Amino acid sequence: MDHARAAISNLFGGEPTSYTRFSIARQMDGDNSHVEMKLAADDEEGGEIERPEHLHASMPSPRRNGKNLCFIIMAAVLLLLIGFLIGYLSYRGRMQRVNRCLDGSGNCEMTPTASYFSDDGTEEEEVPGPRILYWPELRNMLSAKLSAKNLETNLRQREGKNSFEAGKSEDESTASYIHDQFTSFRLDDVWNDEHYIRLQDKGSNNQVSVIENGAEESLERPDAYVAYSKNDTVMGKPIYVNYGRKEDFQQIRNMGVPMNGTIIIFRAGKITLAEKVANAREEGAVGALMYLGPSDYKNTDLLVPFGHAHLGTGDPFTPGFPSFNHTQFPPVESSGLPRIPVQTISSQAAAALFRKMDGDKCLPEWTSGITGCKVTVSSSSNMTVKLTVNNVMVDRKILNIFGVIKGFEEPDRYVVLGAQRDSWGPGAAKAGVGTAILLELARVIADMVKNDDYKPRRSIIFASWSAGEYGAVGATEWLEGYATTLHAKAFTYINLDTAVLGSKHMKISASPLLYSLLETIMKRVKDPTADSRYLYSRVGSDWVKRVVPLDLDNAAFPFLAYSGIPVVSFGFYDEGEEYSFLGTTQDTLANLKRKTDKLYPLMCAAAEVAGQIALRLTHDHELFLDFDRYSEELLSFQEKILPFDSKVEELGLTLKWLFYARGDFQRAAGALRRDIANSDRENRIVRRALNDRMMKVEYDFLSPYLSPKDAPFRHIFFGKGSYTLQSLLENLEQLEVNKDSVDVNKLKEQLALATWTIKGAANALVGDIWNTDNEI
Repeated sequence: MDHARAAISNLFGGEPTSYTRFSIARQMDGDNSHVEMKLAADDEEGGEIERPEHLHASMPSPRRNGKNLCFIIMAAVLLLLIGFLIGYLSYRGRMQRVNRCLDGSGNCEMTPTASYFSDDGTEEEEVPGPRILYWPELRNMLSAKLSAKNLETNLRQREGKNSFEAGKSEDESTASYIHDQFTSFRLDDVWNDEHYIRLQDKGSNNQVSVIENGAEESLERPDAYVAYSKNDTVMGKPIYVNYGRKEDFQQIRNMGVPMNGTIIIFRAGKITLAEKVANAREEGAVGALMYLGPSDYKNTDLLVPFGHAHLGTGDPFTPGFPSFNHTQFPPVESSGLPRIPVQTISSQAAAALFRKMDGDKCLPEWTSGITGCKVTVSSSSNMTVKLTVNNVMVDRKILNIFGVIKGFEEPDRYVVLGAQRDSWGPGAAKAGVGTAILLELARVIADMVKNDDYKPRRSIIFASWSAGEYGAVGATEWLEGYATTLHAKAFTYINLDTAVLGSKHMKISASPLLYSLLETIMKRVKDPTADSRYLYSRVGSDWVKRVVPLDLDNAAFPFLAYSGIPVVSFGFYDEGEEYSFLGTTQDTLANLKRKTDKLYPLMCAAAEVAGQIALRLTHDHELFLDFDRYSEELLSFQEKILPFDSKVEELGLTLKWLFYARGDFQRAAGALRRDIANSDRENRIVRRALNDRMMKVEYDFLSPYLSPKDAPFRHIFFGKGSYTLQSLLENLEQLEVNKDSVDVNKLKEQLALATWTIKGAANALVGDIWNTDNEI
């Protein structure tokens, strides 16, 4: 075009002097960013010197060639316009073909789009590539290739085996099998990570007994145990505290029952065992017992569940550090260790204990299906409970197994699908279902790449974790080992554990960034329990209100709260009718099939949801991460704390800075959305930069003002600790109950941490430092 302009300019005896300026100003609620586009003829050194005006006047105008010259000029201009129109229409057609379909129903390009221009701007000849796969075709291909028969074969690998304890023979044998399967699927790379961790094995003399009038009676010698319990023998009066939640302990305090020096009894459910134990220890208890309540867990009178009491994830003896072989283990322990003896017992033993207690009866909603439920013993009773725990600490090697399908355009950006492999019992539901789905997805997606011309833009990693029963140890150690890089490269973790525990309802836990993608996919995956219906019909339009917060026992939790990686964890279950055998020696395939007669179709549906999430995130030009959802979450939080504004002002503090930070994040999200809409999706550099800004949203909600070692779960929405928004809300609520009990300095620190973490997330979302607004 420059040469053409110069030629026309020379024909007219002068230089083009036009200067066009487009200014697109974007000023919205304090957003000062702007974009300028300029089109101008570049000054050329040594260009033609303009002739003096008098020379033109003195030159005679040609008579013979004037008309021919006009025709030549007109023909040249016409040919130039025709060429320009042909090039423009061709380029526009290509752009329309590669536009991303937002609703999932249009034809989206599958293969990485080739650049039509070389680095110097000259057009290159197009080289024919493989056939283009569009999203609907890709989605249908996944559904057609998933096999219920293969899922059953994978799941039956656990049949006839009693235990898959982490680091022991069956766990290592399963790890070897998964490694061989990944290799047979011809994944691009298959490898394993070794970690050397400290675990607890069951002791030989764990016992619960009752002492009354000087006589000791053995209540139970349980077969199961609680990992990371303190080894000790303690005695104390028994107190029953329902599920062991904070509100349950508050009920006991309201009754005026002292809990210091007692042994707390609670039933399983609602929160993790580690959280129950932490609440008991906070009240001064010297020991804790847990059983499976018959009203929640049917047909489990004689069953004793396994569990762990570490209030955290990973190896508690290397907190914040990876347990690689070359690690010099620091002489510290996790602050989440229980420091008191903990043991699980059968509901039959719990019923026998209640019968010996002569205090107040349980509240009606606390009975848990046991006749004669009591809260404690009377003041005149001399009955005490004796708890002895003698577990054995061992050092053990565990293996995490990985396989990868590398992306064709951005191999250093990846989505991770993972499942726990180990279990204390047979673990059909706990570990078998997830592992079976992981293997089937690896087989199907690898087959699509090798045989059906699927070219994922980004990589897909398949991970099999060990030591999940001890608190997501394998997954956490991997995250700790690569903490400096994973948050910048892994943009989603999909958890496959316990994907089928029933058939009537769906339980969903996810980062808000993935809500929109998950909803889109549920509208396209058939419900195996209802003909012609989709999963979205099962959850309804208000499903987001019922999203379940991740607990510490979910392997997705450290990905989200420790590493700041968006996660999704989902599964089928029966609300109000728990799968009774999870975490017990009776978690067998036979019992799981008795729970639902559509086990394999449900596994297929779960695999299809997980597979579609992985494929969609590696297929589209633009990452399907809806950062606007966090604007909604922040607005919802602001509405919750707004009623406390006047109470805060009475303390000499204010909430307005927190509200300003929320507004900044909303404006930053809007600016990024406009940048995406105005960007050239064919420009890989621009597209990658925009995707990276979206990827970092989750990470930026990890408070940068806290030490990852001292406060590993720093996420202000989903973390654990006084720095979370939930903890701030609870402190503000305490102003209504007892203003004098609120620590003003702590409240001031909470407000500062929340405000500046949100403000930092807003600045990161904007992008470049010169586009930020720090008027706070």
